[in-house]
Amino acid sequence: MSRFSARLFKEGLKLRRTRPEILQVNVGKLCNLTCMHCHVNAGPKRKEIMTRETIDRIIDWLDKTGISTVDLTGGAPEMIPDFRYFVLRTKAFEPPRHVIDRCNLTILVEPGYEDLPEFLAAHHVEIIASMPCYSAANVDAQRGEGVFDSSIAALQLLNSLGYGADVDLPLHLVYNPVGAFLPGPQAGLEADFKRELAANFGIVFNNLYTITNLPIGRFAAYLRHNNNLEEYMELLINAFNPATIDGLMCRNTISVGWRGEVYDCDFNQQLEMHWQNSDESGLFLWDVDPDKIDNREIMSGEHCFGCTAGAGSSCGGALL
Repeated sequence: MSRFSARLFKEGLKLRRTRPEILQVNVGKLCNLTCMHCHVNAGPKRKEIMTRETIDRIIDWLDKTGISTVDLTGGAPEMIPDFRYFVLRTKAFEPPRHVIDRCNLTILVEPGYEDLPEFLAAHHVEIIASMPCYSAANVDAQRGEGVFDSSIAALQLLNSLGYGADVDLPLHLVYNPVGAFLPGPQAGLEADFKRELAANFGIVFNNLYTITNLPIGRFAAYLRHNNNLEEYMELLINAFNPATIDGLMCRNTISVGWRGEVYDCDFNQQLEMHWQNSDESGLFLWDVDPDKIDNREIMSGEHCFGCTAGAGSSCGGALL
């Protein structure tokens, strides 16, 4: 039993699924950046990308469900050859399914992607964009030299298309700490971001989501290199908040990998904690009966202390 499972047992809590509302698809590890905090270990040299055949099988499965939101992530999801195909197929449902693009912003101003912002706007794709700070020094330290300036240019471009102002074009930013500590209060950080980005760059956006960095992937390596891994784990464990359990994203979100395997969340995906067949092989989405997902037990591990620490953490920000 992991320390997380033991803590749930001590609190008299169980972690089980509700009816799925979001299908989060990690389309691959290819990315134009190599961010320090990345739990996916994504980068420009990664070869893992989702094929069109896998996309079609996911869409066919989605058609049998009432899941209303498809959340595309990566890597930089826009870099796979069939990203636009995936969006168009998802939007072809009647009524269309809602699509989220988890964007690193810089891809929108890369050569070869010049018309991507217009494509996203034309199809009312919600954008959730990584923006770890409103100062250049902090952003470039975490994500690479020049990333801040590119991110600002991308946000200004999105604003020019109506993102952040038009009700059909929501634009949200994601803040995660640069170091081994928990994010501050979400409401206060959102107010700071809105004030600074508006005053200095004329940028507007809808919401700021605070997300706790989980000690896996490249961020775990960073912590280990700085001899902070055990200290950070203790911080997360000591900040455990039982009130976060009901709102955890693993309860209503299905995570799918670039090959089509199923997981409880994107963090479990990177740790290869996949749903299993009776022979313990990985279970693919198209082999899952969508009517038999409710109340399924969620696979957990010590990394789950990250999502339950303090105000909690999810792909939609703080839980409390």
